Amino acid sequence: MALPAASKAYMLLGVCVPSLKQGASKFKVKRLELDVNLNMYFSKHEFLYAHDPTKLCKTGDIVLIEQLPQKLTRLITHKVKEVIYPLGDTTCPITGKKVVASKYRDHIEQVNKIYGERQNVFKYDEAPPRGWQEDKKDFSHVETYPKYHEDGSEQPYSV
Repeated sequence: MALPAASKAYMLLGVCVPSLKQGASKFKVKRLELDVNLNMYFSKHEFLYAHDPTKLCKTGDIVLIEQLPQKLTRLITHKVKEVIYPLGDTTCPITGKKVVASKYRDHIEQVNKIYGERQNVFKYDEAPPRGWQEDKKDFSHVETYPKYHEDGSEQPYSV
C-alpha cells in the first residue's frame, strides 16, 4: 500500500482553510504530480489537519507545518510550527519586498505614478493592520458549526 505523498514529507508549506475541528486547523498543501503519459507535472492539492490549540493561524495564512512523531487522531498528523506569511502580507524571500498578485508593490506604485493614480486605488501604506475588522466584517476567528437544517432562523456562524 502506497503512502499519501504528504505523509512522506517532514515539513510542509500550506494555506490555512476554514475548519470545523476543535484544536486543529485544516491546510491545503500543493503538490506536483507527474503525468507519465504527457511527461509533465500538474498541481494537486491535498488537505491535512494540523494540531493548533492556540489558534495561531487564521484562514488564508501561509503556514509551515511539521509532521508529528505519532498521530494525535486519525486525521491530525501534523502540528503548526509557525506562520510564514499572514493573509495579504506576502514577502519575496529573495528581495524582501512585499508582493501582490506576483508583482512587487513598489513596481505597482511606480506604474501608478507614470500613468496616473486612480481615486479608488488601494493604498497599502495607509491600510490598518489585519484583524482590525474582527467582529465587524471578519468572522474567521469565530467557532463555526455545521448547519443541520433550514428552519428560517439566523445561523451566522454555520457552514
